[in-house]
Amino acid sequence: MNYFNHLKSFISAWSESPLNSLSLDAPWDLTSESASIVQLLLKQMDLTEYSVNDNIAVHRTTIIESGAVLKGPLVIGPQCLVAAGAYLRGGNWIGERCTFGPGSELKSSFVFAGTKLAHFNFVGDSILGERVNLEAGSIICNYRNERDDKLVLAMSQGSLISTGRDKFGALIGDDCRLGANAVVAPGALLRPATVVPRGSVLDQERGHANRDA
Repeated sequence: MNYFNHLKSFISAWSESPLNSLSLDAPWDLTSESASIVQLLLKQMDLTEYSVNDNIAVHRTTIIESGAVLKGPLVIGPQCLVAAGAYLRGGNWIGERCTFGPGSELKSSFVFAGTKLAHFNFVGDSILGERVNLEAGSIICNYRNERDDKLVLAMSQGSLISTGRDKFGALIGDDCRLGANAVVAPGALLRPATVVPRGSVLDQERGHANRDA
């Protein structure tokens, strides 16, 4: 099954994004190749709109506060805010009007318009749709540190499937919300408008709060 095409419905803006032209079979194929994909996107930047230095492209309307750490390859779209203490690394593509608050960390991920990481968040190897909101302390895990077998599994159409990867976080649909200190375990596929209550753990592999694809 082509899971990647199946899951495009999670992000309404996918077809208009530069990621739509990529030939991939699954979300974890995208995140595992994030650095090379973002490197390719960097070559397409409009230099009248973006400032490009050291494999980092920042739209000229975006605010980067002193103390933020940016590591390429990286693309940050228009009207974003990256606050002091934010840390972006590992190959990231970020759409417009996104916010990364103090202490937030983004690694090897793709983030669509209007999404916010409030503060003290971690998001690893993930794809976040439009208007996703992570309250303080909520995280999206990308690695099964608790067990010997690190292979990440994902729940799709009622069955666990292997991603073939030892690092994959989540595909988070448009308008999802994670409450403060919520934890999303590796391999999650969250349909649009899913709410993860504050202080909870969502682990679809174990059947917790299971709203799979």
